[in-house]
Amino acid sequence: MRTAVVILNWNGRAMLERFMPSVVESTAADVVVADNGSTDDSVAFLQQHYPGVRLVLMDRNYGFAEGYNRAMAEVGGYEYYVLLNSDVECTAGWVEALEGMMDAEPDVAVCQPKLLMYDRKDTFEYAGGAGGFIDSYGYPFCRGRLFSSLEQDRGQYDDACDVFWATGAAMMVRAEVWRRLGGLDGDFFAHMEEIDFCWRVHNAGYRVRYCPAAVLYHVGGGTLPKSNPFKTQLNFRNNLSMLYKNLPDGRRGWVIAMRMWLDRVAALKFLIEGHRGEYEAVRKAHREYRAWKPQLKAKRAAIAPKAVPCVYRGPLLIDYYLCGRRRFSDLRGRFSE
Repeated sequence: MRTAVVILNWNGRAMLERFMPSVVESTAADVVVADNGSTDDSVAFLQQHYPGVRLVLMDRNYGFAEGYNRAMAEVGGYEYYVLLNSDVECTAGWVEALEGMMDAEPDVAVCQPKLLMYDRKDTFEYAGGAGGFIDSYGYPFCRGRLFSSLEQDRGQYDDACDVFWATGAAMMVRAEVWRRLGGLDGDFFAHMEEIDFCWRVHNAGYRVRYCPAAVLYHVGGGTLPKSNPFKTQLNFRNNLSMLYKNLPDGRRGWVIAMRMWLDRVAALKFLIEGHRGEYEAVRKAHREYRAWKPQLKAKRAAIAPKAVPCVYRGPLLIDYYLCGRRRFSDLRGRFSE
């Protein structure tokens, strides 16, 4: 097999039992489960029911980012890796469609399928939709999802296209590029790590693509609920860290200053709404980001940031919150080329 589909698991017995059948039945690739030090019976379940699935066992929970880094180091010599969440239902031909796109375009280092909701299969899923983008201040969004607004899939995004980032829930990566870039940033632990990786892919001169011929259905939120102070902390800290690492020199200073100001506005909104835990999470995220500055500076030097494509130049916050533009097709700004 040319491709290894790697599922990172942590105490996910229920998800494995529910979704592993579709993975095994519809995946023309080697399937690997990397266990992040689970304390439930995930490993015993797989050994009993899926002896053909390769297991990579880790001694503790290294998080999403470092967990995948360690897993890929063990998986070894394939042409392509797929990062696949354990809460994904697969459909026939999805791996072949992604491989076909990568084979046809050697400068494409990453691609993702169409990602729809498992419980509402006519609706785009939050984590990836029809391919991810980012605005000038680092706010991520997707074709099919702006902030928390999800679109129904009516075929409006059935065109293959270049995107800024691919979802870590179901992302095919050229293995040689993964190794060259050092995989995900393990310090992130979880959240924003796939966007940071794709940004580094762009900085290295490769492209990221969306492949509508591959379709998967994602539950989402299987690890942390949407309202969770730890998740908020990770998102805010990692977003600032990603900006510091990847923005070109002419933009880094003022973009991060503006983003930190916008973060403080968000924190104040949390406090006014009675979510003190979320408010404290933003403050902690900013403290950790400042403490990380020396190591971020070293990572930035290795990246050599430059202007990259697929960045939305419009005022996304104004478009969404003041102008009521809730669909990707409603956006009025232009994208960098």
